[in-house]
Amino acid sequence: MGAPSSIGLRRGDAIAVWGLGTAVGLLAAATILSFGGAWFPPLILLLVLAIVGRSVLLSWRVLVGGIVVVIFLVPIKRYTLPASLPFHLEPYRLIIAIVAAGWLTSMLIDRGRVRLRASGLEPPLGLFVLAALVSVAVNGQDLGAVGLMPYVVKTLTFFASFILLFSIVVSVVERRDDLYLLIRILVTCGAVVAATAVVESRTGHNYFNDLGRILPFLTFQDPRLTAGLDASYLDRSGALRAYASAAHPIELSAVLVMLMPPAIVLRRSTGNQRWLVAALVLTLGALATLSRTGVVMLVVVALVFLWLRPRETRRLWPALVPVVCIVYFAMPHTIGNFYSAFFPNGGLVAQQSAVVAGNEDIADGRVADLGPSLREAMRTPFFGQGFGSRVTDRQAAAQDHIPLARILDDQWLGTLLEVGIVGVLSLLWLLVRAIRRMARLARDDPGDDGWMAVALAASITAFAVAMLTFDALGFVQVTILLFLLLAVSSVLARLPRVERAPVPLRLSPAGPDHGRARASA
Repeated sequence: MGAPSSIGLRRGDAIAVWGLGTAVGLLAAATILSFGGAWFPPLILLLVLAIVGRSVLLSWRVLVGGIVVVIFLVPIKRYTLPASLPFHLEPYRLIIAIVAAGWLTSMLIDRGRVRLRASGLEPPLGLFVLAALVSVAVNGQDLGAVGLMPYVVKTLTFFASFILLFSIVVSVVERRDDLYLLIRILVTCGAVVAATAVVESRTGHNYFNDLGRILPFLTFQDPRLTAGLDASYLDRSGALRAYASAAHPIELSAVLVMLMPPAIVLRRSTGNQRWLVAALVLTLGALATLSRTGVVMLVVVALVFLWLRPRETRRLWPALVPVVCIVYFAMPHTIGNFYSAFFPNGGLVAQQSAVVAGNEDIADGRVADLGPSLREAMRTPFFGQGFGSRVTDRQAAAQDHIPLARILDDQWLGTLLEVGIVGVLSLLWLLVRAIRRMARLARDDPGDDGWMAVALAASITAFAVAMLTFDALGFVQVTILLFLLLAVSSVLARLPRVERAPVPLRLSPAGPDHGRARASA
């Protein structure tokens, strides 16, 4: 057999060679001619990595995982990319747009491999979208008259991006391995953020505010100035409330608590102790926010586990003793601060009934908001005042001369005002439907998937309850996490029964046969 007369390159290899040559040439030119700035070499390095590992980096599991990493590790509304656009170009928006463009293109040219898949949540999600659009249509004239329409369009665009991300995950995550990889990425990123929150609570330094030193092409907006997270606001009885990569301590607590149940289940299914450590760190990070919402969510998580796995959950109660000890020594005064937060002087109800002196239109307490908000909602009971019409940012309201809405720490109440009873019922239907599907799966499957269904039911239920204590959908990070978990629950529900493996085999000191006998018991 003779040797080939020439060495040929496939089209992909030729593109890679030309790409590498171009990258090296640009880097050399930048070095010699001194142009490009400090951000140029890292950008070239990323280009080279993308070219060399294109088959891996352009896989769906990497692209979806990349979205998760950016959402958790690049604080939203804190860093933007330099661009002359009518809106702030944030990294998470850019990566979601790129992945969405690739997904839509793939569906057009490769329908056999990439296609739009049903999630089972389309009816309630579609009804909520319809309610939002109708709320804008019936209030369009009034919204335009007071200058609120740009805010409405912005909110609709935000919500559309959440649905788009949900659809992408449901469509491209097909295999069980890919699903659990996504869950591991979520838990890992959450544990990293939680660890920094614990350090922040002890040192007072938020390391995510230093991200611009590592990525100099990002523009930093200090949340202590733009979001009002100054030292006085973050102080609770002399202790600092951590917020890490989130927009607010309450949002951070909600995010970390929602990731704790999957971490616990990963520990059970894999036997790897690192997931137990991750669950503990997530709990500590949630407590480092000194947020009552996080504690309420932890209680809800425990109740859901007790509901769906009563026997196994009761066995874990003794573990609370070492956890409390760790909290006491790792974050001193945390337990005392929570006691003061839940049992303030005069009582919690009296505290939440307080109104800011001289500013009665903007109530400070959650209970104080109920009466005025319900009376206001009765004026437009069915479709509300318009989705995204409530602007609570004083600076934006003053700058654009638009009405300033009452600040509500109750997403259900805010949804009632914006999209009316129809919107509230459709959102409730969405969450309850996802929870019930996971509950059915948890009862039918005693294996790993059944346990993960318990975790997802706990996380989604905790979010639904937390909506009573803060304006959850007003925060991007926790809302994206909700839609990711809804997508994960949809993929888990459609996995073929044969793929729902029982408790995995584990080797024990007595040998493989003994381990197999334990797994099948």
